[in-house]
Amino acid sequence: MTPVSRLFATILLFGLLSFSAPQQSAPAPAAPVPATPQTAAPAPAAPAEAAPAQLQGAEQPSTNIRVQVNEVIVPVTVTDDKGKFVSNLVASDFRVLDEGRPQRISFFSHEQKQPIVVGFLMDLSNSSRIHWKTYQEALKELVWGLLPGDKDNKYTGYLIGYANVAELLENTTWDGEKITAQIDRQKAGGGSALFDAIYLACTSRQVVKGEPFEPRRVIVIMGDGHDNTSTHSLEDVLQVAQRNLVTIYAVSTQAFGFANETQNVLERLTSQTGGHVEYPLNTLYRDVSGYLSTPSDEGNYALTVGTGGYAAEISGNIIKAVGGIAGEVQTQYVLRYNPDMDPELKPRFYRKIKVDIPSLPTAKVYARDGYYPFGAPPASTP
Repeated sequence: MTPVSRLFATILLFGLLSFSAPQQSAPAPAAPVPATPQTAAPAPAAPAEAAPAQLQGAEQPSTNIRVQVNEVIVPVTVTDDKGKFVSNLVASDFRVLDEGRPQRISFFSHEQKQPIVVGFLMDLSNSSRIHWKTYQEALKELVWGLLPGDKDNKYTGYLIGYANVAELLENTTWDGEKITAQIDRQKAGGGSALFDAIYLACTSRQVVKGEPFEPRRVIVIMGDGHDNTSTHSLEDVLQVAQRNLVTIYAVSTQAFGFANETQNVLERLTSQTGGHVEYPLNTLYRDVSGYLSTPSDEGNYALTVGTGGYAAEISGNIIKAVGGIAGEVQTQYVLRYNPDMDPELKPRFYRKIKVDIPSLPTAKVYARDGYYPFGAPPASTP
């Protein structure tokens, strides 16, 4: 081979080696490709870990709906045969019958100072005029007793006055001073729109988050049960109160010795929602000789005895009645259950319930007498 041929061969060989070298090194960048799945492998695990949180998020609305719609709340007060509160019971002492069928209690509480939202309904009609100042002071005592000034909204209330019409005088607040200030401004006179006041309390006020379970809904009426100007009927407001899981109490302003054709109104409102009526004026004259021989109608329901202790007894009895209701509202037993319904029974518009204590057959049990299925509105804030 000539020197020229050897030179040409050398140049050709060098060119071939230079061309093949990049082809051999080309797989080097591809080397990380197998590593890519290894690095990304944990990524699918992230959704797997997030799945329970997403599931919980999906289940949470369902749970809320179940609690707010299907779960029945039953506040209960128990007294012995002498009228004293029985306060040492446990969940197993109670029996709840829903249309006669025993239920399993899923929640039980007997805590002091239970969260509540309470509506104070003040009778501003003519029937309250004779003892007006005493009623005002008693209602203020009730407000101060039930609203300790908790800014966390565990204890809130509102004030509704009713005469010819019902009016929301102070909307839902934790500040009892705002309510008592409004009580001081009121004057009695006119008709009575009690039923409209109850309807207003159940439908047209600010709602506290967590109602009606925690806080519970309570209404306290201070009046004689008379109604002559409402646009709603007794049956209307009973149904709306029961649907909204409201417990109604009342301090009757009816005096002893006078007939009140509407006395059963307060009894129905309270007994069918789980509360009761206090009659602070019904014992004033029992020990006064000859009280029936000298009646005096100075208002709608007034008897003038003319003794110095009369006013003190009135005030004392009213304050005592108010204090009893305040204590009961805050220390009730609270039961909840998810209705276990007999599938053979036809659906009912209103379901009857009964709460008793088999081990204390003589005890008096105050509890709502029934409920409307799916009747509780969702708790929400305005």
